[in-house]
Amino acid sequence: MDSCDHKLYHVHRFDTRTALETYLSSKEDMPFIEDALKYPLMKLHSIFQQGHITGDRIYDISLGSGIHYLYPVCEFFKEITLLRVNETCVLELNKWLHTRTGAFDWSHTSEMMTDITGKRDQSLDPEMKLKAAMKPILKCDLHKENLADPEILPPADCVMTALLLDATSKDEDDYNRSLRKIVKLLKPGGHLILFGALNASYYMVGEERFHAFKYDEKFVKNAFTAEGLSIDFSEVTDREAKSNLSDYKARLFVVAHRDK
Repeated sequence: MDSCDHKLYHVHRFDTRTALETYLSSKEDMPFIEDALKYPLMKLHSIFQQGHITGDRIYDISLGSGIHYLYPVCEFFKEITLLRVNETCVLELNKWLHTRTGAFDWSHTSEMMTDITGKRDQSLDPEMKLKAAMKPILKCDLHKENLADPEILPPADCVMTALLLDATSKDEDDYNRSLRKIVKLLKPGGHLILFGALNASYYMVGEERFHAFKYDEKFVKNAFTAEGLSIDFSEVTDREAKSNLSDYKARLFVVAHRDK
């Protein structure tokens, strides 16, 4: 079956709680602990600690309802705005943000973050710091030129995107169109941070198989260059997860800046 025959994250019903339990939970047998939980935390902590990516405003436009990779952001940006293309993910994130009954438990990732930083002062709980910096979570639409329509967002110092283009792009043209709209959210000189899964064709959420766009590192670098981005850092690492829930071959981490 061609991957374009699979369900699409931004079109079909997406069970966000099942996705969280499958890829980001604290279950002992959860196979994506290294790839989906620890890897983004470590990479972002490392890149932000270098001190050249900072500012007032950062946007995160990513797949699903994860928040853990945003912990390292709080030290370097005053305002964090999340944009999500799936309404169920917006609802799930709002449960967490407003500490509502039934919100997903992220305590295992808070512990990971304190292990990475070595800061164990309870007054510096990563979740509480993140919530304090969080602006209202916005629904967005990749088909519109203004992704946050009707909201008018000021240009950001940094934009992060994790796996969203993988899940929503049917082909190269789709990927490039969406990337162009994301880049427009950046100030000149602002940074774009991307996490991707290389050479994937699907991922599972429960019994449902969802489409993933298959690409390699060269394609992403060319796409970035075409949109006026200069790449500061790019890394490909082999996947560690042993699971047939998704067939990606490697992890991609890219940091770039928008040319002035």
